[in-house]
Amino acid sequence: MAVKEDRELISSAKDIINQLSIILRTANIHSPSNIAVTTAIEKYIALLNPLIKSEQSILLELIGEFFYINSMRIRYSLDYLINFNFLVREFKKREIGSVIFKDFMNPRDLQTFLKAFIESGFSDTPYDTMSEGIDALSSIKIDRLKKIKEGEDVDTNTRKIIKKTYFTAVAYIEGLFSKIEAGERVNIKKSKRIVEAMVDRLLDEEQLLIGMTAIKDYDEYTYYHMVNVSILSIALGQRLGLNKKLLAVLGITAIFHDIGKIGTPYEILNKPSSLTDDEWKIMKRHPIGGVRAILKLRGFDSTAIRSAIVSFEHHIHNDFSGYPSVSNYMDLDLYSKIVCIADQYDAMTSSRVYSRIPIPPDKAISIMMERSGTQLDPVLLKFFINMIGVFPIGTLVMLDTKELGLVFESNEVMGDRPKVVIVIDSNGNRLKGPVVSLAQKDETGRYLRTIVKTLDPNKYNINLAEYLL
Repeated sequence: MAVKEDRELISSAKDIINQLSIILRTANIHSPSNIAVTTAIEKYIALLNPLIKSEQSILLELIGEFFYINSMRIRYSLDYLINFNFLVREFKKREIGSVIFKDFMNPRDLQTFLKAFIESGFSDTPYDTMSEGIDALSSIKIDRLKKIKEGEDVDTNTRKIIKKTYFTAVAYIEGLFSKIEAGERVNIKKSKRIVEAMVDRLLDEEQLLIGMTAIKDYDEYTYYHMVNVSILSIALGQRLGLNKKLLAVLGITAIFHDIGKIGTPYEILNKPSSLTDDEWKIMKRHPIGGVRAILKLRGFDSTAIRSAIVSFEHHIHNDFSGYPSVSNYMDLDLYSKIVCIADQYDAMTSSRVYSRIPIPPDKAISIMMERSGTQLDPVLLKFFINMIGVFPIGTLVMLDTKELGLVFESNEVMGDRPKVVIVIDSNGNRLKGPVVSLAQKDETGRYLRTIVKTLDPNKYNINLAEYLL
């Protein structure tokens, strides 16, 4: 169905999804006949039936991480985040790709739908259970979630495009630093083109581009770090429902977040041991230095202002315990909170001068969880962890088959069962594949492979780039 310029549909779309989430949450606690459930159902029918009358039918689709109603992608604010995320997870768990409301709803129809939805969550074949549960309904139908078939891979050309986009951004940052250090005035417009290309790639192939951030370069840490933080920030922004234009602005603010380090002496930036108190004071000046550098850029506009704010705030922390020290500060910018999370994750999982051995991704996540509510915004951190998975891309895992695998792609539905590339077989032989899904089962329903523990890839001399590229 073509997108319609229907004001009523546009204004009600968010509420249709939000209220459905509320009904399902309530029905998980109370019986379908409970007053709380019946009240929620009545409210939903009041929303839905007028739209069915004007549109003939309402098609609710889950495509990737976003919901569409009658082919229109639904934008939503932070107020809707929890409920939208819940519904995405529950749809995926049941392999539901779409629900179509074909006729006027009545409470009995929705109660039947709810009963089937809840029961299917406990089934080994959730979609089939759900489909059978609503088979007698003529007003509500479902269709299966469309996903890549097992063994189907992204084509080589797509991977080349992703790699080119990533390394073009790294080269841009390196050139940017060189020009600013040489006293040249840099135009911010080129950064927009670089970031817009990353946004396009991420919207098409999120997992591949996030996977590129696991490629670390010790000798050029700063350049790779700024690009990685930009990619991770854009990915998190997408999960939060930001549109393409806002994602581009977020990506630019992230790519400039550490630009203030240009003014930090080289011997401090690359000191192989702990910084002295005086050296640490100098290091802590880089957020303010970033503001100065951004204010000198050519093409100064509202995006540059937002970038200056993020540069200033990205180390202040959610509880204002960081630096620069501020007083009577109302709240941090949303983009600053996002960049703070991406910055900490990439910094911890990277090898640097004073820390040649990076922290494994899963351990970094554990540390960040301890900082939830203090240094890091708890709601945004939850979405970040859901995004990169329990075992982030690049994590080396030991399987119960005695094989070693490198996490290649996260699993949105079952976080502990990602796709991995086998790097060492059960006999200790090094391999370059195959890529296997840990969600695969045998004919008896038993998982073929299960993660036993995580390992340090450095101890096995495993070069992530060799596998992830």
